[in-house]
Amino acid sequence: MALPRVAFWFLRHGQTDYNARGISQGAVDIPLNETGIAQAHRAAPLLAGRGITAVVASPMQRARVTAEIVNETLKLPISLEADLREVVFGGMEGQPLHPWFAQWLDGTATPEGAESFAEITVRAGLVLGRVLSGTPGPLLIVSHGAFFRAVRGLMGLELDVPTTNATPILCEPVGQGWRATALA
Repeated sequence: MALPRVAFWFLRHGQTDYNARGISQGAVDIPLNETGIAQAHRAAPLLAGRGITAVVASPMQRARVTAEIVNETLKLPISLEADLREVVFGGMEGQPLHPWFAQWLDGTATPEGAESFAEITVRAGLVLGRVLSGTPGPLLIVSHGAFFRAVRGLMGLELDVPTTNATPILCEPVGQGWRATALA
């Protein structure tokens, strides 16, 4: 499955208490903590003036609130897209990410009741294909860490790279491949 060959910005939600403790969130709708709120406020000016035409976010509160905070600066149309939600980790939600996460990522094991990495990759490709097609300029996609690993896979990039909370990432086609560049 190929992504539309258009540049877009990706922003993982700000930090939650689960993130700070290395706990799997998945479909558990955890709010931002104080650090996460501050991170979203710091991300906003980094995204201003980048030609972004709209914001599309996961409806999960940690991503939605991050998008709303950033959009206080950007003042763009904002929409929620259910398929940008985080992967369902089933029985591992609320549990430490390690050691099982590496096996989930490489496709050798999927926790009971969870989406496989292959399933989240298909969902990511479909939703990004839908929201990126025909856009007049780069969108800002606000979503989740495991979701972005699937996006990295679709871009042909290394999967086992953590996505920092609320750090803007420019995703752009380069030649036959893709580049993902995080802003400091």
